[in-house]
Amino acid sequence: MPYRPPLVAHEYFVADPPELPVRLHGEEGLSALISAEPVASDEAGVILKAVTTAEETLLVQVGVAGEGVIRVRLGQDADARTRSAAAITMVTPGEFAGARVEHRDGTILLDAGSLRAEITLSPWHLRFTDASGAPLLEQDRGHTDISGRLRTLPFGRSASNGTVAGYHESFVAGADEAFTGFGESFTRLDKRGQRPLMWNFDAFGAESQRAYKNVPFYLSSRGYGVLVDSGAPVEFDVCQSTHSCVQIVVPDDLIDYYVIAGPTPPEVLGRFDLLTCAPQLPPKWAFGTWISSGFFVDTQERVMNRARTIRERGIPCDVLHLDTYWQTDGHWSDLRWDAGGFPDPEGMLAELDAMGFKVCLWMNPYVSHLSPAFPEAAENGYFLKNPAGEVYVADCWHGSYPPCGIVDFTSPAAVEWFKGLLRPLLEQGVQVFKTDFAEGVPHDAVAANGMSGTDLHNVYTLLFNDVVSEVTREVTGHGMVWARSSYLGGQRHAAQWSGDTYTSYPAMASTLRGGLAHGLSGIPFWSHDAGGFTGRPTDDLYVRWTQFGALSPLLRLHGTTSREPWEFPEVEAEAVEALRLRYRLMPYIYSAAVEAARTGAPMMRALCVDHPDDPVAWQADLEYLLGRDLLVAPMTSPEQVRKVYLPAGEWVDHWTGEVLTGGRYVTAATPLDRIPLYARHGAIVPVLADPGGTVGDGPFGEITLVAYGVAEGRTTVRDLDGDTVITSVPDGEGLRVTVSGSARIAGVEFVGTDVPVVITTT
Repeated sequence: MPYRPPLVAHEYFVADPPELPVRLHGEEGLSALISAEPVASDEAGVILKAVTTAEETLLVQVGVAGEGVIRVRLGQDADARTRSAAAITMVTPGEFAGARVEHRDGTILLDAGSLRAEITLSPWHLRFTDASGAPLLEQDRGHTDISGRLRTLPFGRSASNGTVAGYHESFVAGADEAFTGFGESFTRLDKRGQRPLMWNFDAFGAESQRAYKNVPFYLSSRGYGVLVDSGAPVEFDVCQSTHSCVQIVVPDDLIDYYVIAGPTPPEVLGRFDLLTCAPQLPPKWAFGTWISSGFFVDTQERVMNRARTIRERGIPCDVLHLDTYWQTDGHWSDLRWDAGGFPDPEGMLAELDAMGFKVCLWMNPYVSHLSPAFPEAAENGYFLKNPAGEVYVADCWHGSYPPCGIVDFTSPAAVEWFKGLLRPLLEQGVQVFKTDFAEGVPHDAVAANGMSGTDLHNVYTLLFNDVVSEVTREVTGHGMVWARSSYLGGQRHAAQWSGDTYTSYPAMASTLRGGLAHGLSGIPFWSHDAGGFTGRPTDDLYVRWTQFGALSPLLRLHGTTSREPWEFPEVEAEAVEALRLRYRLMPYIYSAAVEAARTGAPMMRALCVDHPDDPVAWQADLEYLLGRDLLVAPMTSPEQVRKVYLPAGEWVDHWTGEVLTGGRYVTAATPLDRIPLYARHGAIVPVLADPGGTVGDGPFGEITLVAYGVAEGRTTVRDLDGDTVITSVPDGEGLRVTVSGSARIAGVEFVGTDVPVVITTT
């Protein structure tokens, strides 16, 4: 269970997870594999009948599920399915033409190309190697202490009171092995010593193990990944119970997991996408600034005044976000305009469009029992039920707003009803929805398809965001949402943001950690509430968080109070300058986004993505690479000075041009108008020659290339009209730049000393 401090009031959450049972002293229940014999085999896999310590017979299936991917299943029978499969398929195994199964005396070998599995039949054991035979991962047989008590759970299952409570697996952990991923976890990037629980929480912030977005997947510094296919509240014990073991407990009808080869994180994530789904690239305009109304009462007049002020003050912005109060107070979320505050939404949307603004509306899958929409939905069975068969009216707002019904997306009729509420808004001119909440399915709820709340809880967010994405694509041509909760395969829902962050420097730091972990869980397009959400930031924090946001994959200014730059008059210029830097860098940022959608590697790259052999890169979690060439180190303390780790190679200070040798920490002390920012020596960064107030929908105009030193370099400008490859090579005392593609290159700027440049277009 997630940590809760002692002597502090329990934070009420309508959807707390059910706890796993604890066996009584001396109670039997463990059923661990002892031996197995093959009962069926082909070129891609083997089925084995296994005997356990409890004298049970279970079936093990080990098979090749793609090049570099091996799948392992343990259950009562060959047809066992995860309980979440009743609602959604999250993982689709692939094939590998070169798959091979070899039976030897007492062992079976499976070859998946860059990954191999070796099964020892008696005593049972399973290990994985790379193609050369170098060990990657192996099962742990269980640790028994001096009292004779088993401290870890080996491959098998366990029962309590005669009922199967869950299946489990344990892997040996190397003494220096690092583990990351698990979704948007706000704790240290290396999860060693932690116990991530795959249960979507309304996390009440971004500073604990409770996460809005869980992904039952992790990456190892040894060059592999492990993916568990289950919507259940899976528990990972990452070297907490014992330093030398990673344990996985799956309270489901089987355990079904995949070992994925690397050796690098991008290679693991590429194979992860083949198993789950490809990331969805947001529309180009979505990479501009989003400015929110904030969590206070809004009106049509205020929205228009905000839009005019943004344009008059020259603040770069593409999206206006209208939060809760576009709807009637207390009716959330019935998806109806508050007629008093918004008498002419069509006219407002048309005028905003003419000003170059897209509009995003807040919503969630809960309908207040006070809403006029509630009786119709309740009568027609569109809500989840309680155990008595009545509408589950749940306190989804933790007592701060009226209880709600929860839309049941396992019901086709409810899905069509919900789409029917969204479609007219999109047809009016709304471009995108912020899909808030969806973590609140109680464990004792009952769905239309018979699923329990426990089994539906995690995958509910996928169903919700799928519905909103589908109707958005139907009307607008894109499927973007701005989601708070997610689960396995959520990379198809671009984009996601980190939830209700507190306004403090430590909270900004933990938010950054969550973004890095989520990126290493397969989610390239992530954001956060710049300025923090809860409360009003100090002026310096507002600037520092805006700088962090400006160099994040996506950017939104949002909070319980205003985050509009002019509401911070003493530092408005510094905040707006950060937004202008983002718009100047837009060709670089959008090119990194297109690459992320194609490869699955995150835009905001933890240092281990590009430097997996550097142990420090798996621990340095308060900095990142934005794309391949820019290293960003947000100022995470009010002292305005910090240590920055530079990986191996040479790095150029973006602001001073100083060349720094990597493989060490440096001290960064930047004034308030500058974020610590470095570029790889030799990098060529495309920027807009004349950035405007919007990103817009079309191809970029003239692009300037910023060169960080004279060296061989290469970059690709990716735009709506195709890719342009740019290379640079030293040429005497100058630099020769070759451009191949349709991008319009206006010239080259140097950070540091200027040198002669020759540009050749092919």
